Amino acid sequence: MNFTKAQIKQIEDKGLTVEKVLKQIETFKSGLPLINLESAAILGHGIFSFSEEEKQEYATFYDTKKEDLNIVKFVPASGAATRMFKFLFEFLDTYNPKKDTINGFVNKQKANELLVFGVGVEKLPFYDVVFNETKKYVSNFDSLSADLKALEFIKTMLNEDRLNYGFSPKGLLPFHKYKDHIATAFEEHLFEAALYTSTKSKVSIHFTISEIYKDIFNEEFKRIQKTVEHKTNSTFNITYSYQKEETDTIAVNTKNQPIENPDGTLYFRPSGHGALLCNLNDFEGDILFIKNIDNVVVYKYQKEVAKYKKVLAGILLSEQQQAFSYLEQLENENQTEIQLLEIARFLRKKLNVIVSNEFEKYSIKYQIEYLRNKLNRPIRVCGMVRNEGEPGGGPFWVKSENGTVSLQIVESAQVDKKNKHQKNILKNATHFNPVDLVCGIKNYKGKTFDLSNYVDPKTAFITMKTKTGKDIKALESPGLWNGSMANWNTIFVEVPLATFNPVKTVTDLLKVMHQD
Repeated sequence: MNFTKAQIKQIEDKGLTVEKVLKQIETFKSGLPLINLESAAILGHGIFSFSEEEKQEYATFYDTKKEDLNIVKFVPASGAATRMFKFLFEFLDTYNPKKDTINGFVNKQKANELLVFGVGVEKLPFYDVVFNETKKYVSNFDSLSADLKALEFIKTMLNEDRLNYGFSPKGLLPFHKYKDHIATAFEEHLFEAALYTSTKSKVSIHFTISEIYKDIFNEEFKRIQKTVEHKTNSTFNITYSYQKEETDTIAVNTKNQPIENPDGTLYFRPSGHGALLCNLNDFEGDILFIKNIDNVVVYKYQKEVAKYKKVLAGILLSEQQQAFSYLEQLENENQTEIQLLEIARFLRKKLNVIVSNEFEKYSIKYQIEYLRNKLNRPIRVCGMVRNEGEPGGGPFWVKSENGTVSLQIVESAQVDKKNKHQKNILKNATHFNPVDLVCGIKNYKGKTFDLSNYVDPKTAFITMKTKTGKDIKALESPGLWNGSMANWNTIFVEVPLATFNPVKTVTDLLKVMHQD
């Protein structure tokens, strides 16, 4: 593969190397292995469940420790709201008011989501804003039929020359309506974070955003800062980062040849949320909470959500404290067989690490080395909710190519659906991943791990996309909470469905947890 001088310069300007790009092209040619599921993680077999008394103990333990810790909430927030309005964009593309009524369109197209939208539209947080704007744009609005009024309302929401909601950052859309104001998802994350990350009345929260949106995120914070800080009795340290160009990947055609833009430059694409590992790796906090931008609730439910955040963090600190104690103990090589078996039992029972069947046959020296290697890793505690048909990845026991079995969060796209056994494991899963993580990224000596050392590169994705109407292949990095954390120590904990309230489509805003 020969690149032009201009293309080589383009590659190097992105922070990439020709060698890396050639390796990406080779990956397209050779393909990537699918995940080999061993079994679903279920309660008592990979997922912990705790009594109310135990939950309270963990939450209290976290509260007693957190004032001395550097805590950051990390919120992936780079996405635009386009998918939220997908069915409305489709409606605008296909509906002809001269030939059909909206009711007729709903019946013919079986457009149930459009029906729900129409019934609940007045309960949406931005209804008044859109309605008033529509009347400004459409001078004869009051004289229009009900169907044409609805059509103009939707156009006002989505058209580029009007409110353009579909191409706004999701974090800055109106999400919740209160008596005295309308709150964005960005604002709700600030209020929620203050309930469990505040230390010495300071809250640190980091958003990964598209760089073009930084100014409007800053403007939104300035607009609400006094109110939020007054109500939470906290000051906020808001920081931002952007998906780094060096994480972009080359796109290829169906013959695995690099795609060129009309000007001769190579066509690169962002490599998915796994690219954010670079951003995560820039932190030095003691505890990182990770939660997606659209998973928020109205204020009256936030204390319940915060309670479970504290529970997960308390579990993390408790097990991390024990792991650190054992690692310090292992520095003394005069360990007895009983002491080493106790540590191996901790790995099995508390960190879900499958310890080798040959462990007891190892020499004492190698047992110490083995245990140290298994213990001295980043640790994550992940909330898992009961599977009620929501899309998303789930918790599974996975067997690697070398036969090692470990707990992983797996996306359905990573599983061979043609394999009946694999399909049945996937089908029988009881829980799924709501992206509710608490992470410990420092070792027992207080030094931050290099998170890039714990990625499984073989869990990247190859996906089919289109460019100018032609099929192309795209390469996505191992997902941030999937293969990017494949070699972390992992604890899955059941949390209630009430903690999971994402807004994937605009009608999700009609659900009870989004209504004040």
